[in-house]
Amino acid sequence: MKPNAILCAAMALVLSQCEKPAASSTGETATEPTGAGQSAVSDDVSQKDIVKVAVGSPAHTTLVTAVKAADLVNTLSNAGPFTVFAPTNDAFKKLPAGTVDSLLKPEAKDKLGDILQYHVAVGVYTEEMLTDGKTLGMANGGNVKVSVKDGKITLNGTSTIAGSVKASNGIVYVVDGVLVPASQ
Repeated sequence: MKPNAILCAAMALVLSQCEKPAASSTGETATEPTGAGQSAVSDDVSQKDIVKVAVGSPAHTTLVTAVKAADLVNTLSNAGPFTVFAPTNDAFKKLPAGTVDSLLKPEAKDKLGDILQYHVAVGVYTEEMLTDGKTLGMANGGNVKVSVKDGKITLNGTSTIAGSVKASNGIVYVVDGVLVPASQ
């Protein structure tokens, strides 16, 4: 056999194996919907990504609904790393009446996306890195100012960090207020 024929035969064998669905530990084959993105990957063993952390929190149902409406699920399921400041349901309730409902409408998708991306920084910022006076560049192009007083970390003087959860693709900080970019 010529070297090119051997290479072609080997490539055909490799490619034929790539097309087969992978078998899970239970013997079932796993399939991913075409074009579904990273969020469709089923994995109950590894550490949860940012989206799965939020989905698993009863205090973040409004945020999860907003992330879905803004079509950001796959983005926040990717490798990152990301730092997400995740407003609770109570934080969204502090907004003027009707604000959340109007932002969830399809025609407000870009505005909602801008607000949500203002809660995301590329990179992982640990609590030790969130020092008084630090400015964080956010995914929407805006900046968030960090303040620290009596051990409490506040963002833009309006949103206080109440806790944090590590995720496979970053860190999620639970915050008690919704950050609104200057452009809104």
